[in-house]
Amino acid sequence: MVKKTTNNNEDRLQQIVEIERQLGEIQDVDVLLERILTETRRIVNADAGSIYVVEGDRIRIKYGQNDTHLRELPPGMKLPYTSFTFPINEKQICGYVALTCQPLNIDDCYSIPEDKPYKFNKNSDLITDYRTKSMYTIPLKMANGKLLGILQIINAQDASGKIISFSQDAELLISHFASSAVQALQHAYLTSDMVKRMLKMAEFRDPKETYPHVERVSSYSLEIYDRWAFNHNVPEEEQHKYRDALKIASKFHDVGKVGISDIILKKVTPRFTEEERNIMKGHTCIGAQLFDPPESFLDQMSLDIALHHHDRWDGDMTKGYPGKVNLEDFSIRDGVVPKCEPLSGKDIPLAARIVAVADVFDALSHKRCYKESWSIEDSFAEIQDSAGSHFDPEIVLAFMQVKDRICSIQIAYPDEEE
Repeated sequence: MVKKTTNNNEDRLQQIVEIERQLGEIQDVDVLLERILTETRRIVNADAGSIYVVEGDRIRIKYGQNDTHLRELPPGMKLPYTSFTFPINEKQICGYVALTCQPLNIDDCYSIPEDKPYKFNKNSDLITDYRTKSMYTIPLKMANGKLLGILQIINAQDASGKIISFSQDAELLISHFASSAVQALQHAYLTSDMVKRMLKMAEFRDPKETYPHVERVSSYSLEIYDRWAFNHNVPEEEQHKYRDALKIASKFHDVGKVGISDIILKKVTPRFTEEERNIMKGHTCIGAQLFDPPESFLDQMSLDIALHHHDRWDGDMTKGYPGKVNLEDFSIRDGVVPKCEPLSGKDIPLAARIVAVADVFDALSHKRCYKESWSIEDSFAEIQDSAGSHFDPEIVLAFMQVKDRICSIQIAYPDEEE
């Protein structure tokens, strides 16, 4: 929920400078987009808003926020996860701003003059029992003219909470902040491109490591962490740092498969021999070695996830692996994980415990060359039944608490054959 800000412009500008610094530290594009929306609303005390990205000749909504609706939910709950696209044209407000690349300030969306090419669709308001009034929509445009997205802020409020129009001061603050947001986005997109190249390499080697699978596991992991962090009263700044790294690091959970032989990796029969299974387990160590020695918080989390997302909460080494392995004892040439002491409970890094749930759920609920997909309900039931044995019970609790958003993510990132 966006907190009310002071009306003092000097204080606001100081706040913006600090936020801009924080934005520059965010590496994941999705986490950054969500933060841009949150902070823009905070700066001008707006009740709601959305942020969109441009995909060819269409616009996709990435995040929507609404404090009025959020207050109606139990603490810790989020608004429904939404993901849809629409064509860029002048008939819709976002499309009009995308085409003109100029900001648009509307005092009342229900009183747009008839001679304007764009209209406001009241259907969403009618369905959700909301009244959209003032709206400010601004393009997120690079210096070379390339359009990255659209930022839309809804229902500015005065100090008493009364809905007002977006003032000239608000326009200036949003415009200044949007410029800094675009710079942060450009940096984050460079990081995203590097991540995608690494993941594409893994996908070339292992057909199961598809873009939709990786995106689902990454998005599930973020939702699980957000709820776990709420349950444990994690400070806001700590959450920001952790969720940014987790969104990226979770995508590397199986990157170590690039070092596994095709004979094993692309085997279509459902069962491995004991020797093949032991070699396959080595993907955890190979993946970890890609980030060893870690030079950043992100490196350390990527290492932890790659190495330990197959370890079990109960430490059962007949089913989980690799345990308390020393990476120096693992040889890619041999490819076999050395016998190790069990790793269990909270000794398993938090990020790995989160990704373990996300990865297994996605594997269960989607078709593989060796099995058919399980139903969503059966997949959820299996995760819940495995709490305390395979998985951290607190992570499973958080997972079940965001069940609706997990289901929405599945719809947003279907496998190509689906």
